[in-house]
Amino acid sequence: MSDDPKTLVSTTWLAQHLKDPDLRVLDASWYLPDAGRDARAEYEAAHVPGARFFDIDEISDHRSDLPHMAPPVEKFMSRLRAMGVGDGHQVVVYDGAGLLSAARVWWLFRLMGQENVAVLDGGFPKWQAEEHPIEDMPPVIRDRHMTVRFQNHLVRDVTQVSAASKLRDHHIVDARAAARFRGDAPEPREGLRPGHIPGSRNVPYSELLNDDNTLKDPEACRAIFEAAGVDLGKPIITSCGSGVTAAILALALERMGHAQWSLYDGSWAEWGMFPTVPVATGDA
Repeated sequence: MSDDPKTLVSTTWLAQHLKDPDLRVLDASWYLPDAGRDARAEYEAAHVPGARFFDIDEISDHRSDLPHMAPPVEKFMSRLRAMGVGDGHQVVVYDGAGLLSAARVWWLFRLMGQENVAVLDGGFPKWQAEEHPIEDMPPVIRDRHMTVRFQNHLVRDVTQVSAASKLRDHHIVDARAAARFRGDAPEPREGLRPGHIPGSRNVPYSELLNDDNTLKDPEACRAIFEAAGVDLGKPIITSCGSGVTAAILALALERMGHAQWSLYDGSWAEWGMFPTVPVATGDA
């Protein structure tokens, strides 16, 4: 793969740059409740040297009833400042699944106008498998101011997605597993209707990953989107269960050079709960 400090870097790249004074590493591990894993406890037991823990559920908009919605700008700035992450830093985000939640934090940084941020390809499992250094010490924090310029075009709400579903001027692409997309499998969250947004296409995020949970190359990803019936000539809105794995699709699109994408932050946690929006079942 080609290392790109604005999208995706390899474990080799991170090992070479680990001691760079302006590098900041974030452990953004997050799991669904049924995974039975404690992300913070795992971080405290072992992490990439110098890594800070980015708590996706805490650094979110607590005014919303929906899970881990993007935080207000001021909260993002203050939390990152407290972590010693700010202007002039190159950020690398990883997670303990390989590639699951790290892309969500990459998207949050992009949403806040920060571009020098990359996902670690293959994440902590690949880092450990290759016997790179790990530690259990908390990092030394030095305050750093962060300038935020919110990028409205990278996020969509239920009203905008509803309009896109009706007008078909965007392609909505759902990252959930095929059985959940069709409405054959129950949703992990209570009270949600089964199915998908009318007119959307299904690209399960797992199809974009290799066996070691690294992201497939841009040509392979392009073929997967096209096979799912996605028109890459249109702007794309990515969606999933709660806005986490939708960011893996966004990362793949960015790597493919498809710049016209946005993420539906509420995703199925919102759409599946709204009684007034239509739901489709079956194949796309």
